Amino acid sequence: MPVITNIEDLKRIYARRVPKMFFDYAESGSWTEQTFRDNTNDFEQIRLRQRVAVDMAGRTTASRMIGQEVAMPVALAPVGLTGMQSADGEIKAARAAEAFGVPFTLSTMSINSIEEVAEATTKPFWFQLYTMKDEDYMRRLIGRAKAANCSALVITLDLQILGQRHKDLKNGLSAPPKLTPRTIANLMTKWAWGIEMLGAKRRNFGNIVGHVEGISDASSLGAWTAEQFDPSLDWGKIEKLKEMWGGKVILKGILDEEDAKMAAKVGADAITVSNHGGRQLDGALSSIRMLPRIMDAVGDQVEVHLDSGIRSGQDVLKALALGATGTMIGRAFVYGLGAMGQQGVTRALEVIHKELDTSMALCGEKSVSNLGRHNLMVPEDFTGRWA
Repeated sequence: MPVITNIEDLKRIYARRVPKMFFDYAESGSWTEQTFRDNTNDFEQIRLRQRVAVDMAGRTTASRMIGQEVAMPVALAPVGLTGMQSADGEIKAARAAEAFGVPFTLSTMSINSIEEVAEATTKPFWFQLYTMKDEDYMRRLIGRAKAANCSALVITLDLQILGQRHKDLKNGLSAPPKLTPRTIANLMTKWAWGIEMLGAKRRNFGNIVGHVEGISDASSLGAWTAEQFDPSLDWGKIEKLKEMWGGKVILKGILDEEDAKMAAKVGADAITVSNHGGRQLDGALSSIRMLPRIMDAVGDQVEVHLDSGIRSGQDVLKALALGATGTMIGRAFVYGLGAMGQQGVTRALEVIHKELDTSMALCGEKSVSNLGRHNLMVPEDFTGRWA
């Protein structure tokens, strides 16, 4: 068993184990991937203030996200196709999150269905919703999430139109993989993944196949999803979805102060500052650069989470110190899942927790609730207030 000391260690194992199309699906952005790179690089521009001779006994990373007690303010973000990174990947990730004491978010585009994840876990999880044109399907999907006792609805706002992801197009991304000479050659080098996948509960989109008339295989699914993302989504529709759900709502994909104000106005319980991991509008600012501006605009009105670019506990600390109440990790847990299954997700969470706890102590703080801008040194032009 290799010694895992950071998230990059998991990523290296993940790259060796998982087929190229699924590795590239996670480890890529849209167009030139500028925003994808900036999401992580911009964290490095923020420095931490070291403090000494402070009593560090009795430290805690415990906190709350939308009223839910968490072992640390980190949730597993919704990631599509997780069940193709590892057999029954959504179930494995949900179980790891539950055992660790952090929220898990199931994607609309998951392989395991809402019902399968609910059956395999003992505590409520969050459900992420993509808005589709098929209103009847949307009502039934929300009803299924309610029936599964999901504790929050995470509505993704930044995928009305799919960003162009060059690697996915070149790889012919599909679930399950289409057997072309190129994919067969790659799959032959990933035999452990293939053997594991033979025992999976399913290998297609469990929240869609069997729940939409006429969708029975990968080809019919592809045609349906290509037409179904709703480009007419607006704040009025968001209010209707919130009313239909009737529970706690997190609006994910906020990257502008005015949108943040609108999200607060429609009554979101939390917003997630996110650029979809750099997979939508390439050239947009990183999430961590936009966080201070959004905190200044609505930080006293709505709970704010930070997503996109987090690869360490120090990144979590920086986001919290800039005002976020919580964070979301996507790629970081996917690396662990693809590398080592449920154990890998647990290891990813352990690594991030250890880095957060140790860094917090060396900054002279005993609790994540005490973190603030006084713990950081931030470049004067960091927020990018350009004309």
